[in-house]
Amino acid sequence: MDLAKKILGQKGFDQFMKMTFYGQFVAGEDHNNIKPLIQKNQAFGVGSVLDYSVEEDISQEEAQQKEMDSCVSAAEKENIGEEQREKKYQAHRQFSDRRGGVTGARTYFYADEAKCDQHMETFIKCIKASGGSMDGFSAVKMTALGRPQFLLQFSEVLVKWRRFFTFLASQQGKDSLEEFLTNLGAKGDFYGWFTGRKEDSTGCIDMLDWNSLIDDRTKISDLLLVPNVEEGTLKPLLENFTVEEEQQMKRMLQRVDVLAKHALESGVRLMVDAEQTYFQPAISRLTLEMQRTYNREKPVIFNTYQCYLKEAYDNVTMDVELSRREGWHFAAKLVRGAYMYQERERAEEIGYEDPINPDYESTNRMYHRCLDYVLDEIALNRKANVMVASHNEDTVKHTLTRMNELGLIPTENKVYFGQLLGMCDQISFPLGQAGFPVYKYVPYGPVNEVMPYLSRRAQENRGFMKGAQKERELLWRELKRRLASGELLYSPVY
Repeated sequence: MDLAKKILGQKGFDQFMKMTFYGQFVAGEDHNNIKPLIQKNQAFGVGSVLDYSVEEDISQEEAQQKEMDSCVSAAEKENIGEEQREKKYQAHRQFSDRRGGVTGARTYFYADEAKCDQHMETFIKCIKASGGSMDGFSAVKMTALGRPQFLLQFSEVLVKWRRFFTFLASQQGKDSLEEFLTNLGAKGDFYGWFTGRKEDSTGCIDMLDWNSLIDDRTKISDLLLVPNVEEGTLKPLLENFTVEEEQQMKRMLQRVDVLAKHALESGVRLMVDAEQTYFQPAISRLTLEMQRTYNREKPVIFNTYQCYLKEAYDNVTMDVELSRREGWHFAAKLVRGAYMYQERERAEEIGYEDPINPDYESTNRMYHRCLDYVLDEIALNRKANVMVASHNEDTVKHTLTRMNELGLIPTENKVYFGQLLGMCDQISFPLGQAGFPVYKYVPYGPVNEVMPYLSRRAQENRGFMKGAQKERELLWRELKRRLASGELLYSPVY
């Protein structure tokens, strides 16, 4: 790459990339440059999910240092409360460059609050640009909007509460809640853990209560509490949060809220990308909180579910159930996942259970299981929505078959399809012309600044060249058909 720049010069190199790899997978350099491609796709019934794919080009050493600095709190640096933390939700230098083994997703590293504000402004521009496209979507990444320390710690708290509620649920019917906790040795006002008032409790715990547990807490650090049954108290995950850390955590939530408001005002759906499993519980929870607020009238906020995870089905069904109870629009993007190799290696090295399904076939089964559940929910309750983000033809065919069986009409705009720009056009465009809501994930940004993301995209999945070969065969077959029928040129009306 560097040699090509020396030979061609920067301008020549940019032109070369635009005619080749960049031109295939990236829409353009800015909001104005991408308009012709968006309009062209719209002519064929294909919409856009805009994704500003600029990624900082830094060395592994720089990435590791940034991650360690941003994921470790002041208390952790002094080893305060270290003994009660779980290894999965702590920063580890060996895996602190989150780009390792990841080819299909861009990565953000925390620099400072000003940089996070810049990312927010970029996302706002992206949302506004999406407002002019066909029922547009815009993609955001939570790690771009704040210090990841909060996501790590909040994820650990959520997982511990969820385990606690799972354990309590397994004991339902044996004793009242009060008797059960007392028998465990709990002391004090443990009803305050759940409601704040004893008389509000029925004596039983619903599995979904963990989703509502922290709604009314005011200080952000108050979110980071875990139950201590022996003492009958809620204990902080870490002591001594600094004022600066409190402000950083609060600002992350405020930035997310600003983006949600802009999406609602612009008539754009906001798609929150999934990330690593040690961040994901917090990302999913924060996204769900936005959905509870902004998805009352229509689906504005979409959460992403990674179906290569063993817990994917449980996560989908629990969130659907909560949306049904509370009356808001469930909205999901289903993907297989982008962090498999990194997740497996980290779990093995650090010593926790591998969160990934054992093989590709089990991931396919999980994907279809989650998809079927949401499709059934759409048929029963028209408030659910799903984007089938997949290049797998069998998955697309399965979705179309199930839609037909359930009487789901494409024009209802409840089931969407999504593929990456430059890939699987033989799926996207026939779907669009048949009237199905289909979208291309459209990366854009300056050539130099998109290259780190793009160079890793070039390494993505070993089946890519096989797919490209199939596309060439299809193109050749279509060319021969047009020559034989005298329909060589086709000019859609823009």
